[in-house]
Amino acid sequence: MSDAEVRNVIIIGSGPAGLTAAIYAARANLKPLCIEGFNAGGLVPGGQLMYTTEVENYPGFPEKVTGQELMQRFRDQAEHQGTEIITGDVTKVDLSKRPFEVWAEDVEGNKPHFKAKTIIIATGARANYLGLDSEEKLKNKGVSACAVCDGAFFRNEPVVVVGGGDTAMEEAHYLTGLCSSVTLIHRRDEFRASKSMQDRVKANPKIKILYSHAVDEVLGVAEDKVTGVRVKNLKNGETNVVPCSAMFVAIGHTPLADLFQGQIDLHDNGYIKTIPGTTQTSVSGCFAAGDVQDWTFRQAVTAAGSGCMAALEAERWLAANGGH
Repeated sequence: MSDAEVRNVIIIGSGPAGLTAAIYAARANLKPLCIEGFNAGGLVPGGQLMYTTEVENYPGFPEKVTGQELMQRFRDQAEHQGTEIITGDVTKVDLSKRPFEVWAEDVEGNKPHFKAKTIIIATGARANYLGLDSEEKLKNKGVSACAVCDGAFFRNEPVVVVGGGDTAMEEAHYLTGLCSSVTLIHRRDEFRASKSMQDRVKANPKIKILYSHAVDEVLGVAEDKVTGVRVKNLKNGETNVVPCSAMFVAIGHTPLADLFQGQIDLHDNGYIKTIPGTTQTSVSGCFAAGDVQDWTFRQAVTAAGSGCMAALEAERWLAANGGH
């Protein structure tokens, strides 16, 4: 198929949302093209699950499955149904005219240019980390950005949570149902979370709060698993060690929506705005699914569900606008 030919649908991103959209679009005979990312700005083939060693909460997998294996199955299914997949990064999108235009750079350095009647944005979001070398080395070995995903691996063990917003409060509270103790580390002397969330955390006897502290280093690199964190008191400069089996970083996510800035409506926090109950963006024929438009749930199964919605909505849009 030549680059100049107008595609029915182009899907940008290949996490659970993008590949589920691809499966549904392919089954509807839309001949979708999925550009799966290669690593620009954190967009990697398979999405955030590629950083998750074990997945226990995706329905249909009673035995543990690795994030990589789960996403490979998604990808195989999308290809089996007839999706064309390109490994590369989208460098530019033009949503101002029809057909939409998409420019990419593939792994070989080729720069293909595509046109599409509809686009499904499934670029996801990137978890923010502290930026420590030791933290990077211990990712998936006790360092995590998702308590719901990984908390169960540390049952009855002490853990720490870093952050001071609602997400940090939720993660800390959730972990008290699994772990022996939770130490909440926050660099300021007051939280920015809502008062109700703060009250719930402060009332929980299993949560210890360290205000005005920052993590200096994650310990356990030699052991290849988290054994503790060294924290620094930002008021007096003293350091001490908090023993723990895991560190959950809850300092927010960054949606990968830069490509679309100024072209579609975004929320103040940078996530793509969709009409409630749909995946429709402010541009007709352009849809958004998964974590790039959802900062509330951020789960593989909810991302997959919204990918299904996006494909069905794209199919209906095409039917209403001259078919495919």
